[in-house]
Amino acid sequence: MISNRADSRRAALNLAAGTLWYLPRPFGLAQLLGRRYSLRCVLFHEISDTESSFTRGLGGTITRKNFEAALKFLTKHYTPVSLQDVLNSFGGHALPPRPALVTFDDGYASVSNFAAPLCSKYGVPAVCFVNGSCLDNREVALDNLVTYVANTVGLAAINSAIRSVAAAQDFAVRTLADVFAHFLPQISLPARAIFRSALVESLQISESDLAANAGLYLTSEQLRDLARFNFEIGNHTYTHVHGRPLSSDDFAHEIDANKTALEGASGTKVRSFSVPYGSSTDLTPDLARHLQQSGYEAIFLAEGRTNPARMDPCRFDRVSIKSVLDSALFSEVEVLPRLRTITDQLFTSNAVNSRMEQGMPHAWQCSPRKDSGSCSPVPKENPGL
Repeated sequence: MISNRADSRRAALNLAAGTLWYLPRPFGLAQLLGRRYSLRCVLFHEISDTESSFTRGLGGTITRKNFEAALKFLTKHYTPVSLQDVLNSFGGHALPPRPALVTFDDGYASVSNFAAPLCSKYGVPAVCFVNGSCLDNREVALDNLVTYVANTVGLAAINSAIRSVAAAQDFAVRTLADVFAHFLPQISLPARAIFRSALVESLQISESDLAANAGLYLTSEQLRDLARFNFEIGNHTYTHVHGRPLSSDDFAHEIDANKTALEGASGTKVRSFSVPYGSSTDLTPDLARHLQQSGYEAIFLAEGRTNPARMDPCRFDRVSIKSVLDSALFSEVEVLPRLRTITDQLFTSNAVNSRMEQGMPHAWQCSPRKDSGSCSPVPKENPGL
């Protein structure tokens, strides 16, 4: 969730980093910040010229003009690839120069209405990660519900709903961002259900009517039709829930049932997973193990870092882009991910040294298994690199 302050900070960073674009050989200059940047994964959510009460404040909407500008930039300066191309690279098929994979989270209807035709126009394959609970507009995702209540009723209704959760009776939020950063990541699925019911009650309308009137999400027909545009469907959990509060008992509903629902609706195999909210904190060891054992071949985060030359299929990172100018797009795709990675390496190196001094184990990562093509945990030799 992006505040106006964060938007301003992002614009300032793009202005500074984007100055490299106007110098000779900008891509060569960017490599001075780290040559080991392989697959560029970019992330979009809603494509719309206006934000609705369901999306205003989430920071995930990009206009059709800006989206098309991003596609033009990617097709001119990078080589769009499919998920299959990426997976083939682990079997010895080299990716083309500057490969770029386009992805979409949350399954908004605008992906079918606007994004897919434009991607087809520019020859860009993509992966769309979907929450089965919202398919056919049966219900509203909790993020959109929270945003709608905040925009139409006010934050007082949000705090009232929070107090309905027994463990959070003394908790209060001052901004919409506080809900997503400090409240939702910590509560259990039963607590989310209580919170959700309280939000719906504050609106004095049935949730099914609210969802149907909003029409935010893909229908089953649209989901099937995406294959015509060279789109692959991926798992994004059934109800768009954080991974950290999930227990192994929750995986059957949030992971397995969603996969079954999406495969039934799309008629295609689901083999990739996008972690809701994109944080590595939500890719818990239990969740990673479950995905590996279930045969998933690719797992995606969204922390805006680079993917190294020796990629980890259980940890593809993605970059959200919203700009229209080539210089700002260059900053968002090429420069800022390198800078974030450098910063992470510095902090991770210090943390690893501390763990080693205390006799603690190394971090773990995933690598492709030769026998099944899915992910399998192996010791990570150089954490953060």
